[in-house]
Amino acid sequence: MEAMIAAGPTRVHYLGGHGRAPRRCYLFAMTSLALSSRAGVGDLVREWRQRRRLSQLELAGEADISTRHLSFVENGRSVPSRGMLLRLAERLDMPLRARNEMLHAAGFAALYSEQPLDAPEMSVARRTIDAVLHAHAPFPALAVDRHWTLVASNAAVAPLLAGVSPALLQGPVNVLRLSLHPDGLAPRIENLAEWRSHLLARLQQQIDRSGDARLAALHAELAAYPTRAGNAHAREFGGIAVPLRLRVDGLAEPLSLISTTTVFGTPVDVTLSELALECFYPADERTREALQRAGRQ
Repeated sequence: MEAMIAAGPTRVHYLGGHGRAPRRCYLFAMTSLALSSRAGVGDLVREWRQRRRLSQLELAGEADISTRHLSFVENGRSVPSRGMLLRLAERLDMPLRARNEMLHAAGFAALYSEQPLDAPEMSVARRTIDAVLHAHAPFPALAVDRHWTLVASNAAVAPLLAGVSPALLQGPVNVLRLSLHPDGLAPRIENLAEWRSHLLARLQQQIDRSGDARLAALHAELAAYPTRAGNAHAREFGGIAVPLRLRVDGLAEPLSLISTTTVFGTPVDVTLSELALECFYPADERTREALQRAGRQ
């Protein structure tokens, strides 16, 4: 794990040991969706329909099937075809992992592959991630999986982690835990109440859309961390974005950063569909100059 946050060039760690790239490391661990693998296909259709807040009439209309047929599928009185399940999954905007699970519950083979990130078939994805992270320097950028586990980062991330407890950097590193834990970045985040509120709201949106029990457990853990008094709804920069205001040793003023999230637009692999790139940009000229100086050192 130390290799992932080191500032100098390092060998990339892929699960299968493939490849090299400068200043970044890859990890990936896959876990099951919250929905039980023992659930029947009708149960899964019903759960996802209810999660999307659709009535049987609404979903049946969008999927071009009768309400009666949909009711029979959900109650286990009718066995849906593979084509019908894929049509329902598309209308329900189900993640690829959940679509595979639903197909499996109905006795069909999975449609979408799930390659580890170090697989030869994923070389184009790795090069794409490397290109984005490298091009974003000297500003910090990182890649995370669906549970916010750190997958890769550029060299600009390492200096921001100075003073973080080594325990938080061992094993799979969870980026949200690292941000809000009392032994993580939290003591140095000036607008902790606002940043915490933003992260918890974003995480809750993911839970609402995915029903992922592991994300729900993470939300409960983060919400229980102690926090400082402050305005959770402060607005800077014209109210267009929530900044991360982070104090860093050697700087008189905190860094002010805003972030963007980038995902692959047309993934047909489960692993790739669950990756996101979080890129931080300077929110003021002082931060831009400080990060550019650090990048030249």
